[in-house]
Amino acid sequence: MSFESQLQNFLQNCEKLIILGVGNELKSDDGVGPFIINKLKEENIESNDLLFINAETVPENFTGKIRKENPTHLIIVDACLMDSEPGDMQIVNKYEFANIGISTHSMSLSFFVRYLEKDTEFGIIFVGIEPESLDYGDNLSQDVEKAAYDFIKILKGIII
Repeated sequence: MSFESQLQNFLQNCEKLIILGVGNELKSDDGVGPFIINKLKEENIESNDLLFINAETVPENFTGKIRKENPTHLIIVDACLMDSEPGDMQIVNKYEFANIGISTHSMSLSFFVRYLEKDTEFGIIFVGIEPESLDYGDNLSQDVEKAAYDFIKILKGIII
């Protein structure tokens, strides 16, 4: 099943969606999550039913906000080492990304997801984008930037 089909299936019956971008914008491709959130915010499509959060390297700081917003669906976007080509985009099992994620975040994302799922009933998926470089720098590599724009285009095609 294609990435777009998987995302479309996940978003069926979506009433309120939060996109959470995670990553360090100072470490090249690790900043893909915040990059996507910043670009989505520029589109001016946020509403009461669609919220974009740039969590940077501290997603745990947003657990209260996420729970208060009470979404039906949450998409977490981050760079993810998946042993694939730079810019490869995949929906990763939310309990397995502890083994393949990048440890620039102060709380493991699998623990973060388990915490969010406690006493809540919204759907959560994790979109991983394979980085090319995690060296210090404030620009995404060409393949990862293309993947970021592809994700935005696919997402907008589904939700708008």
